[in-house]
Amino acid sequence: MMLSPDQSEPDLPWSQSDAETVLGDIKASCLSDEAAEGEGKAKPLAPQALTREEKRRRRRATAKYRSAHATRERIRVEAFNVAFGELRKLLPTLPPDKKLSKIEILRLAICYISYLNHVLDV
Repeated sequence: MMLSPDQSEPDLPWSQSDAETVLGDIKASCLSDEAAEGEGKAKPLAPQALTREEKRRRRRATAKYRSAHATRERIRVEAFNVAFGELRKLLPTLPPDKKLSKIEILRLAICYISYLNHVLDV
């Protein structure tokens, strides 16, 4: 649709510069449309309440939470590695300073415990 130079510009909400005025007009028109339909109750325009899972996801997405989680995980892994180191010191191997993986330490510990049980049974 073309406007001639003598026609005035139509009064459209998107031509307004004040965003709050536009939002207010949209809310008012939504509420008046619902009332005109005869529903009796206007639906709230607020966002729906978040579920527990959605709240948890949003909280975990923050940088502060990720940093704290990473710190806790480092402490946990360090304690885990210290425990493996202490277990490794108790197991007999040749040479004594041989580097073993965690699974090798566990398998060797199982074998050593079985051997000690056998010695006690005899």
